[in-house]
Amino acid sequence: MSEQSKISRKTLSIMILVVSLFIVVLYNLPGSIKPGDREEPGPIVTPVQSTPLKQRADGSKLTSLELIEQAEAKPYKVRIESWNTPNGAKVLFVRAREIPMLDVRVVFDAGAARDGALPGLAQLTSAMLTEGAGIADVDAIARHFEGLGANIDTDSYRDMAIVSLRTLSDAQYRDPALTLFYDVVAQPTFPVSSLERLRQQMLLGLQQEKQSPGALAQKAFFQGLYPDLPYGIPPNGTEDSLTRITADDLRRFHEQYYVAANMVIAMIGDIDRTQAELIALQLDSQLPKGRAAPTLASAQPLAEAREEHLEFPSSQTHIMVGGIGVKRGDPDWFALSVGNEILGAGGFSSRLTQIIRQDNGLAYSVYSHFIPMASEGPFLINLQTRNDQTQQALTLLNQTLQDFVENGPTEEELEAAKRHILGSFPLQTASNSNIVDYLGMIGFYQLPLNYLDTYIHNIEQVDAKAIRRAFQRVVQPKALFTVTAGQQAAAGE
Repeated sequence: MSEQSKISRKTLSIMILVVSLFIVVLYNLPGSIKPGDREEPGPIVTPVQSTPLKQRADGSKLTSLELIEQAEAKPYKVRIESWNTPNGAKVLFVRAREIPMLDVRVVFDAGAARDGALPGLAQLTSAMLTEGAGIADVDAIARHFEGLGANIDTDSYRDMAIVSLRTLSDAQYRDPALTLFYDVVAQPTFPVSSLERLRQQMLLGLQQEKQSPGALAQKAFFQGLYPDLPYGIPPNGTEDSLTRITADDLRRFHEQYYVAANMVIAMIGDIDRTQAELIALQLDSQLPKGRAAPTLASAQPLAEAREEHLEFPSSQTHIMVGGIGVKRGDPDWFALSVGNEILGAGGFSSRLTQIIRQDNGLAYSVYSHFIPMASEGPFLINLQTRNDQTQQALTLLNQTLQDFVENGPTEEELEAAKRHILGSFPLQTASNSNIVDYLGMIGFYQLPLNYLDTYIHNIEQVDAKAIRRAFQRVVQPKALFTVTAGQQAAAGE
């Protein structure tokens, strides 16, 4: 064997060793993609650099969570381009070259609030989109996207229906994925065999709900809070309505609400503006122009306190307490959001958890929520406690809420809540799928295009006075709707 051959082999071995070491190091860098990761790092957020743990005065080191809370919030910039299609669809697009992927999310004002006399219609329509489209049946659709390494999903909520596609951005994969995606959105076939299968699944789900006091309490809460408005419609339907829905009903619903003028298109990925415009035009041209869904009526706050109890043979009682909250885009949203972090959304540091769980041991967890929607969504607090402790838990809940509305937070609570929100914000926008979620929300609820850019500033500007004023405007502690589901304790217990 020649000397030159020996050197080549030695050199090759060294190169393999160096490349292997490089891969190992790269694999363990913060933010690197590893097998099993659900989402890739986003294209907007600057990768987190490895930071030495700082020391406290006593010499012990801060945990990484403490470092996040103490970190100074950095400016956040997302360049959103927006335009309207010829038929009136709104498009929001972010170019992201960092990874060879494309996310497309199509949002329609076609949620359960549009069900009318057939609860469950919107959810069934959404679920049926991938059961047959164009000339492809359900199996062909699944094989097509799987063969391209693409994913397609449909979802339906009270406000909206969503069809999402994730595909490689290379044209040889992107174009055939988009071709069938257009058919799924615009040309579903609604096969009767699939309708019967999905109907039975939803009916089975209703039977399972009857065994869940939490599910029963939630349904009663929405129906009681919105007795005359569509947010009271159960999104998963009723036994009567599900048995009456036909394929023709699905087609009529699709023809009315899955139209260009009622659509928002959100895109992020490794394509340019021209390619994004062509995708939007294809969706626009394959759907009828139609008309935007009418604006939902406003919900009015309760005039007085109301209670409803659902008897259920369980050892614990599920409690939901709340009232009418705010619309998405409310001018006090950031004050309400920070205040709610302090009241009940902040985990172990929240007031409700401190008083109800830690001080009195009445519940494992307790949370408060604002759920802003196109019309006024609910404000609610939920927990579960032992049956004989229900009244004590309710008394503490109402006292804590009353005190917070009247007096607001302390400065220490305020600063801790803002640090936590600002520290966790980058994680909420840490992937393309996170960003496309925000794009769909911004477009659907007509929020400003700089919503993400100004988020940190808007949180930083919240003060205790703003929180107190916002809660006093929105939350009425003397006029709440209380739903309990469980076994009423016998007198004297």
